[in-house]
Amino acid sequence: MSRRPLASPRPRSTNALALLLSLTLAGAHGRADDELDFASARGVNEGHLRFLATAPVRVPHHHQNRIVIDADSLATGWVGLVQCHDHLDAVPRTQITFRDDHVRDLRVEHFENIDSARVDGASVQLIGIQRGARLCLSAETRALHDRGDGIWVLQNGPYLRRFLDGYYPMRVSLQVEYPVALMTAIDVSPVPQPGVVIETQAGAVRLDTLFEGELTTRIQFQRK
Repeated sequence: MSRRPLASPRPRSTNALALLLSLTLAGAHGRADDELDFASARGVNEGHLRFLATAPVRVPHHHQNRIVIDADSLATGWVGLVQCHDHLDAVPRTQITFRDDHVRDLRVEHFENIDSARVDGASVQLIGIQRGARLCLSAETRALHDRGDGIWVLQNGPYLRRFLDGYYPMRVSLQVEYPVALMTAIDVSPVPQPGVVIETQAGAVRLDTLFEGELTTRIQFQRK
């Protein structure tokens, strides 16, 4: 979260696999809530991805995605998305952004303890975020890439929680549902480790991770 007016996102690679779904959270205007422990800023993460085996004392922002792949997705790349945010940092302003050409039908479905939540192009602008804030969105995202050899790749991110030049703990949960009659999951990244839990079953992949820095997730599927 930032005390300065929202700035344009830093330039990133335009590779389709690298940024199929982008999320950026940054605050602006005024003093952020003490959920961000600025007193310990000297030890803050400066961008290196680090998974956390132990949860921080303060409950971090929890970003949850449910992605649904159907038969049409295999041809078009568009998948259904329901996204919720809990424990948002209490700041005057913040935004959630997606790539312009990879999101459509973006809607705010629910919010609480937030003064205002509105869609602005490929972003959701939030004003007056308070303790206990919750936000849920829905959209379609062009997040599935057909490699052309019977392999599809679903890549999401980067996910990050940044204040000024520092990165703070964030939890990301991802549930991906896919047509088991047409494809099967063959690889998930990041791999299971302290701070990363992955569950797979026919037709679904679930990932839950706690980290600092910037996280990108990648799931590969094979045609049946």
